[in-house]
Amino acid sequence: MSELKGLFYPRTPTGKASIVPPTPWHYSGELVTLEYRTDPKKVAALLPEGFELAEEDPGALAAIWADWQSTGDDPEQLLDPIRVQYKEMFIVCRCRFQGKTYSRCLYIWVDKEFAMLRGQHQGYPKKLGSIQMSRPVTVGKAGPRLEPGGTFGLTLAAFDRRLAEARFTIRKESESAGFVNGHPMAHSRWVPAIETDGTQSLEEVVTMSGFDVEKGRCFEGDFDLAFFDSPVEELLDIAPQEKIAGYWHEIGVSWRAGTTLARKTLG
Repeated sequence: MSELKGLFYPRTPTGKASIVPPTPWHYSGELVTLEYRTDPKKVAALLPEGFELAEEDPGALAAIWADWQSTGDDPEQLLDPIRVQYKEMFIVCRCRFQGKTYSRCLYIWVDKEFAMLRGQHQGYPKKLGSIQMSRPVTVGKAGPRLEPGGTFGLTLAAFDRRLAEARFTIRKESESAGFVNGHPMAHSRWVPAIETDGTQSLEEVVTMSGFDVEKGRCFEGDFDLAFFDSPVEELLDIAPQEKIAGYWHEIGVSWRAGTTLARKTLG
């Protein structure tokens, strides 16, 4: 018998076969963030016990499309693009826990298994989906330019159904990319007990933020955003009621570990 290694399954003597590499994880991405307001009561209904709505603008949400390239410390990973490239779409609110304000992911879809499992480790409620984003171009006519008037299309689908679509048009340069997703994240992690009797083998609240944050170009603009019905989704409950602002932006960040804020004693 040998000591098995790997952050996640499958664990092996070397850890090479693990779905996700060991931390730290480094991310570089292009994001479109669309901030809007919805019914605060619908947001509150998605917060678990111990969480409260944000004191200011409690109905403010951010729908975010992201095109990521991510890697561990091994530079060889970047030379195998399928292992490091993925897209995601997620919806973020602001909330309070233990008297502090956090950002929290309510829903999220990704298109790669390593991104899905990695997010579950962090407490993101990731599901598989199909995420598409217009790519900016610097030559030719087959894409938007990063300048006023540049227009991006964004879509999300899962289980063969379109769940969300949006259009974003650049209006001007911006120094910030909004306020909803601007706090440390507070997420819930749980694993149902194998007896499947309603008890949990793991139940905790965690927080995390990145390091070595590097911000790139950022543009503000106008957008349209629509959600669609699905038998296995509940996006219409938090559909936009009022637009705030939209942004296209670049960011680089690294992540190593989070902190447990609360852990339920399981007996």
